[in-house]
Amino acid sequence: MSSTPSPTPPEDRILGLDVLRGFALLGILVINIWVFSMPFATLNNPTVYASAAPYGEFAGANYLVWLLGHVFAQRKFITLFTIMFGAGIILFTRSKPDSRALRLHYRRTAFLLLVGLAHAYLLWYGDILVPYALCSLAVVAARDWKPTSLARIGLLLIVVPTLSYLAAGVSIDASQTLAVWTPSESALLQEVETYRSGWLAQFDHRAQTAFTQQTSGFLGATVWRTSGLMLWGMALFKWGVLSNERSTRFYRHLLAGGGGIGLLLIGTGVWYTEAVDWAAPEALFFGTQFNYWGSLFLAGAYIAGIMLFCRRFGGGRVTTALSAVGRTAFSNYLLQTLLATSIFYGHGLGLFGSVTRVEQAGIVVAIWAIQIVLSVVWLRYFRFGPMEWVWRAVTYGERPPLRNDGSADASAD
Repeated sequence: MSSTPSPTPPEDRILGLDVLRGFALLGILVINIWVFSMPFATLNNPTVYASAAPYGEFAGANYLVWLLGHVFAQRKFITLFTIMFGAGIILFTRSKPDSRALRLHYRRTAFLLLVGLAHAYLLWYGDILVPYALCSLAVVAARDWKPTSLARIGLLLIVVPTLSYLAAGVSIDASQTLAVWTPSESALLQEVETYRSGWLAQFDHRAQTAFTQQTSGFLGATVWRTSGLMLWGMALFKWGVLSNERSTRFYRHLLAGGGGIGLLLIGTGVWYTEAVDWAAPEALFFGTQFNYWGSLFLAGAYIAGIMLFCRRFGGGRVTTALSAVGRTAFSNYLLQTLLATSIFYGHGLGLFGSVTRVEQAGIVVAIWAIQIVLSVVWLRYFRFGPMEWVWRAVTYGERPPLRNDGSADASAD
């Protein structure tokens, strides 16, 4: 079998996968913008506020923007993206002999790891490429499992962080969590000042935060949920859920059931967290678990909704735009970081800590518009996104043709 990478003919592509990937990639920015523009602690505890850094009190329109983001976006889109990554492992390896598939998988994963490390330490500590690469090194071994086995083991892995959090909630003294959950105003202002400074001044905080997330954070929670969701992505692909092969009735039930259960859990979590006045350890260890599990159900509803939408409006402007973003997701993920850090960090406009949640929402929409237009226009002339092309060249050891001659589409590999 030739190692030359060849584009997948248009009739062989799975529109739902491309659209779902684009939908997830754009949705991730709704939450990532919080970390790009405000102190890290605001990601999980939006009540932390420094009066000298007017990123907006947690009230009024700012509260509403947070609530909508928390209910409909937080953990949902990263869940979708991780599920898609697991499905991508099956897509990449299924048409290749085992020995060659593993060799190419490890090569492409090594490149992903290197890019992720550069992304985390040079640009933004919120990187997801490093945990994806590390988890996929092990998860690929399950590619031939039956979908029921993938789902069962995946669920067991997802449960691990919950058990850890609940155990910590009943054993850790509240004072031990305050520095993380409710940092002092001086600590918040120091972080604001750091990211309003130049690139070198930011490095110490960025490197320390990235290292913590890639070590204790990874082993404590990320590896379990990420690996579990990847296994679920494999299972859902094998069941035909992600390739839009199930019945319309199935997707309608998943949309209604997943949406209903997910919103009920997430709404209950908001009520509980506000009932305890965002106090740790209650809010940190118990309140977060409602969204932790509710996000899985709501992500399932999103999958169903996208598949139904593609059946009815496939080939329309919305699916064309989202599929273009999805086909260039690697490039677009890094582009989000470049655009956001240029807006908020000191080596750019230096707006860190001074933009309200309402204003952040406007910036999200503007970045979406840029990415959609660029993706659609780029794919008129080229077969791959720029990072996708490099990734593919490194994986196969050959440079694939980049120019789009109109006879083929870009490969999902």
